[in-house]
Amino acid sequence: MSAFPFFKSRPLHVSMVIAWIFLSAIGGIYYYLPRYCKLPLFSNKLPRLHFWIFLVTGIAILCCYIAGKFGGRKYWEYPPILAVPIVISWLLFGFNYFKTVAKKAGEWPVYLWMWGTGILFFLFTFCESYLWLFPYFRNNIVRDITVQWKAYGALVGSWNMLVYGTAIFLMERIKGDESVARSKLSFAMYFLGLTNLLFGWAHHIYIVPAHSFIRYFAYFISMTELIILAKIIGNWKSSLTEAQKDFHLLPYKFIVASDFWIFANLTLALAISVPAINIFTHGTHITVAHAMGSMIGINTMILLASCIFLIEDIAKHEYTIGEKKAITGGFWILNFSLVIFFIALLFAGAEKGLLIIEDKLSFQEIMQHISPFLTLFTIAGFGIFTGALLVVTPSVKRISKYLRQ
Repeated sequence: MSAFPFFKSRPLHVSMVIAWIFLSAIGGIYYYLPRYCKLPLFSNKLPRLHFWIFLVTGIAILCCYIAGKFGGRKYWEYPPILAVPIVISWLLFGFNYFKTVAKKAGEWPVYLWMWGTGILFFLFTFCESYLWLFPYFRNNIVRDITVQWKAYGALVGSWNMLVYGTAIFLMERIKGDESVARSKLSFAMYFLGLTNLLFGWAHHIYIVPAHSFIRYFAYFISMTELIILAKIIGNWKSSLTEAQKDFHLLPYKFIVASDFWIFANLTLALAISVPAINIFTHGTHITVAHAMGSMIGINTMILLASCIFLIEDIAKHEYTIGEKKAITGGFWILNFSLVIFFIALLFAGAEKGLLIIEDKLSFQEIMQHISPFLTLFTIAGFGIFTGALLVVTPSVKRISKYLRQ
């Protein structure tokens, strides 16, 4: 651990997770547009250039972390100069995407709007997250914190647009029903999600002495997520029979799991958006539970569904019975472990919040007090890794065999 301490491993972990989300989401978009949306890419060379910029920049970021060279903030703790090739790669991606989809006449399915929204808002919020480089923001702590939380909160909304758009695309393909992505309800939910992307971030800055209007408006916007929650519950009730019918399909399993985790994480998000609860949970493991539950339970489940669908389509053969058993086993281990992982963080956070409010113990004593929950959390983490390995290994072997042909 002394060779690779926490201050190096944490940003490495964060960067790898974000790279997984963007790489798999972008790869799916590049694949689905020409093959399923009947939209040949404007340029076939730009995705290759995009990939190499992504790869070289990623290696440079990893080398900086290993060497202990930092200089950035939060998700982007690498030296700020490395943000330049990232912006260039996304400009290439956005240019190629919009030149491609502009050729589609008539009504667009909602996932094309979501993918485009995700690209635009990533570029905007990514650049916004570097405003701290300017003294006007950096020299005023209230302005600095407010802008940073705004940028990072909306940034999460941008990659959610890419991932959720992929989920709707997959549901359309699995069901064979184009109305899934073209209904008025789908677009209503898209605009509600866009509103939350624009304004829902502000519940993170309740403790910052910014204008009170920001806090009130953020609370109102956060509560509109109750509409999404009600819709999820309604869809879940109405689709129980259908879920039992289609659950044998591998991508469908992961989409169903993501629906459960959306329900769990949205419920938690609504709770911590309440100011009185936010004071109690802010900075505790409850916030970590929300972040990890979203990353693994929602984004990763959807993207695993996309990868399985995509690899099976590329290889032109269904998974064998043995591969399906391995993936299904990994699916259950992954989700069961994630439930334990999630609950352990909630209990650790609740205990920590109570002890902080009592203000009788030091930070070290508080951490010792919640150590049993953290031990359970660690064990569950190994379970998540085991389940993910069982899911991923057959797919990696299959695509490796295909590439060797």
